[in-house]
Order: sequence, then structure tokens, then C-alpha cells
Amino acid sequence: MIKGKSTRRFQRPTKQSDGVKAVAVSTEKHALHPRNLHRGRYDFPQLITASPELAAFVSANAYGDASIDFANPVAVRALNRALLMDCYGITGWDIPAHYLCPPIPGRADYLHYLADLLAEANAGSVPSGARVLDIGTGANGIYPLLGQRCYGWQFVGSDIDPAALANAQRILDANQGLSEAIELRLQTSSSLIFKGIIQAGEVFDVTLCNPPFHASASAALAGTQRKWKNLGKAAAKKPMLNFGGQGAELWCDGGEEAFVCRMIAESVEFSGRCLWFTTLISKSASLPGVYRALKKAAVQDFRTIEMAQGQKKSRFVAWTFLNADQRRAWGRARGQ
Repeated sequence: MIKGKSTRRFQRPTKQSDGVKAVAVSTEKHALHPRNLHRGRYDFPQLITASPELAAFVSANAYGDASIDFANPVAVRALNRALLMDCYGITGWDIPAHYLCPPIPGRADYLHYLADLLAEANAGSVPSGARVLDIGTGANGIYPLLGQRCYGWQFVGSDIDPAALANAQRILDANQGLSEAIELRLQTSSSLIFKGIIQAGEVFDVTLCNPPFHASASAALAGTQRKWKNLGKAAAKKPMLNFGGQGAELWCDGGEEAFVCRMIAESVEFSGRCLWFTTLISKSASLPGVYRALKKAAVQDFRTIEMAQGQKKSRFVAWTFLNADQRRAWGRARGQ
């Protein structure tokens, strides 16, 4: 058994009027949302108990603390399986080689801040019956998995990759009740985002997205090489990134800014059928163009919500076509 320093014990999500309540910790990861279960250091002995395979990847780091090699994609996948099992009761999680392996603490943060946004229209309480659309759910299905376990939300997850959806469905089938709460839909057009996915008469409380942020395959490769250099690894012609990702997961024509601007333009058609549209923005340089697109779309309100995990900074932009009175009426009508 690995001997690590004192670490926090994770608490399974508990239904509360204000969402998930995390155990207080003395050593926290800076700036994660207060309800994020991953604010403390990883409790590797407990995680190994939940998923024994993780033990093969855990050793003492340069500071004498139990850790894994975060440059090793196999180790990162093993850590994710253990976290999902120990903290959220999700079994059988895995992804094919080279697919995006999400950093769970940061993904959970996005969901918790979305919960706060939805609470504004629900008398300050996080709604338990929200319907959520995840654009680009991927092979990992991480947002529906975490959102359903943390808040009991209903999800539709879309993707243009049939193989990714097949893997996500396999994960759902391995966990009782998830297939009833999470529906997966194939987007058959690479040029469309909401069209072809949102069905006639269907409404959502919020949409979310982790868009492809590179503008080309070569730019994605260069970004991967930079990350390997930052991890202290030797350069390689085709390095395998610790968190993986391929094709549409990493790049599209025009990159992140172009993708999000298309999303904003298309959201106009569904303006009365969603309370909040949102998307992650990886690059702050994308924000001016996104703001121009929001102005052109004549949205009623938009927010830029900053997030951070240690030194890593992130953010998401949220926009709505409903004014404040309409948003409150939405919350009352939805009966959440």
C-alpha cells in the first residue's frame, strides 16, 4: 500500500437544496468550485481500494507524495476510472486509445458553475430536474456522467463520431439507470451544431460544450508537442498526449473562435427553447470575436465565468435570449 501524507476523503454526492456538498478540507486545489469533490489532494489509498488497478501507476513523487505520472495516458485513464468509481459510483468507464481523456476536476467545475447559473431562475436553488444538451459528448461522456450523478439532471449528448457514441453507450449500459437518464444522438452534419439534434418542441435548460480549439491538424500537433515539453518529456514527431484527443475533438476549420461563433449564430433559431447556451473558451484571444458574435445575435444577457485549477485558467461563456422576467418565468414553468 502506498504511504501518502494525510489527504481528504471524498464524499459521494448528496442531494441538497443547493446541490452537492463537499467535505471541508485543509489542503485545497486553488479556485475550484466549493461543491467540487476534488478540492483536496487525491486520496490514493482510498482510490486504490475502489480500483485496485490504479496501484500499478502510483509511486512517490519528488516531494515524497503519492502520485502518478500525468504524462502517461494509461495512468491518467486509470486515475479517472478510480475517481469515477470512488466519488460517483460509476463502473466500467474506459475509452479507446487516443480519444480525449478528460481531467475530471475541471470538468466537474464547469457543471457546478452551470448549476449556479440555473439556480438564478429557480429561487436560488439548483434544479434537480434540469434537461441539459452536451454538444460533443465524446467517447468519455464525462459531462452527462458527472451531471447526472451530482444533480440528477437529464442529458442528451451529441457527437459526429459514431464510434465515440458507441463507447459512451457502453459506459451507460454498464451502470444501472444511466441509459434512462442520458440519451445519445448522432450529429450527421459536421457543419451543424443544434440543428438535427434538438427535436421539434424540445426544450433544454442549458447547453454545454467543450469545443475543438485548434484551427488545423498541424496546430493540434504543435500544441501537443508544447504540452509534452512542459511536462519535461522529449519531443516526438507524433507524441501521445496524456489527455489524448483526436480529429474533431481537437481541431476544426477556423478553430475555437469560428466554432463558437457558428454556435452562437445557430442558437438564434432556438432562442426560445433554451434558458442558457454555454461553451468553454480555452483561449482568451477568442473572446473579442465571441463577444462580437453575441452582439450580432442580439442576446439579452451574457456572462463570462472564470474558472481555475491550480495554475491552469479556464472560462466559459453563457448567453440567453430571455430577459430577467422571462428567465424567472422559465424557472416557475419548469417546476424545478
